[in-house]
Amino acid sequence: MSSNYPYIAIEGVIGVGKTTLGRLLRPRFQAQLLLEAFDKNPFLSNFYQDRAHYAFQTQIFFLLNRFRQQQNIPALLDKNALLADYFFAKDYLFAHLNMEGDELPMYDQLYETLAARITPPQLVVYLRATQETLLSRIAMRDRTYEREMDRDYIAALRQAYENIFAAYTETPLLVIETDALDFVRQPADLDAVEQRIRASLAGIRQPTLPELAASPAQLSAETPAAETNWQTLGDFLALTQRVGEVGGALANPPPAGPSRTSDTLQRAVQATARALKTLAQHTGIEL
Repeated sequence: MSSNYPYIAIEGVIGVGKTTLGRLLRPRFQAQLLLEAFDKNPFLSNFYQDRAHYAFQTQIFFLLNRFRQQQNIPALLDKNALLADYFFAKDYLFAHLNMEGDELPMYDQLYETLAARITPPQLVVYLRATQETLLSRIAMRDRTYEREMDRDYIAALRQAYENIFAAYTETPLLVIETDALDFVRQPADLDAVEQRIRASLAGIRQPTLPELAASPAQLSAETPAAETNWQTLGDFLALTQRVGEVGGALANPPPAGPSRTSDTLQRAVQATARALKTLAQHTGIEL
């Protein structure tokens, strides 16, 4: 499938902030939002109380419901960009974490049949966080059926995500550490995430992370220079893209003066200023 509009899937462990980030980025990308309908699963509450007994029913419901949602993606991309707070392969991840015995081969056959008919995203954004951060965010949103979650389940789920993305090659992948980010209260954090996504869409792919399963602290200690260089390069390319948008706004139609500046030009200049500020922050330069 080809489309003039980008399709971005945001992924990560329960509580990391996928839906929140999608909602905040929606107006910036002028995108439609595809949200996972987890609250429609009638088995979910029972699953968290007795995972072994309700895993198969819960997972089959999610698989079929996600597949129905995914069938709408080509039509949605005919109209505008698309942000989703999940990607289809997460179903396989959860199934192999929660199911066992004769049910799992049956699930695998059904998944493979449906997955072959799915439109892949142009970019997957993996929001990464420590277990402590995840537990804190889960407690903060205080969903009734999540109160029964234990630390071991979150740890196993986090490791499953680490494993799948350590070897992920199906689409371009952008990994973002979120422990120190606050998308809601800190506009600069949201600006930085937006710029990294735009840079990735422009053709910059994050280098393979050989130790993705390691902790964020270990990764930072082992490869600080490489990470910083990539990030600032992405910031620069995002800035050049914004400058190009300013040029396009100036050319169509050209403004006659400050009183006749178009809304498009105003938004483009403001976005360029944010991109420049992000680059300055990541390079330690005062503007």
